[in-house]
Amino acid sequence: MKRKIILSGSVIAICIMSFAFTTIQKPKPWPVPEKNAKMANPVKSNAESISAGKAVWNLHCASCHGKKGLGDGSKAAQLKTTPQDMTLASFQSQTDGSLYYKIVEGRDDMPSFKKKIPEAEDIWNLVNFTRTFKK
Repeated sequence: MKRKIILSGSVIAICIMSFAFTTIQKPKPWPVPEKNAKMANPVKSNAESISAGKAVWNLHCASCHGKKGLGDGSKAAQLKTTPQDMTLASFQSQTDGSLYYKIVEGRDDMPSFKKKIPEAEDIWNLVNFTRTFKK
């Protein structure tokens, strides 16, 4: 009888785990209007810009995206969607204009930062800082 209970419990656990793994969704595409994707970054990526971007990052982004952009910030587990790993080529291959647009507009758990970071230069500095997240 104990074996049947253990076996039944194991089967149920396997079914639950299988369901959980099959329902984990890949991130949905985040289209960026072409005019925004083609925006050039007017802020030169240098030590000063990256340092300024890091300060903005630590204030507004690290709690979800993590210190190193891995999506493992202290608030990440509380979100409905997993913050993107910014060290991945799929992130780094996006244009600066696309990243700027996503920071400004936000989507789902990612808030819009157009009011929290009102200075365009600060957002461009943030874009430059995210370029330092490479494996």
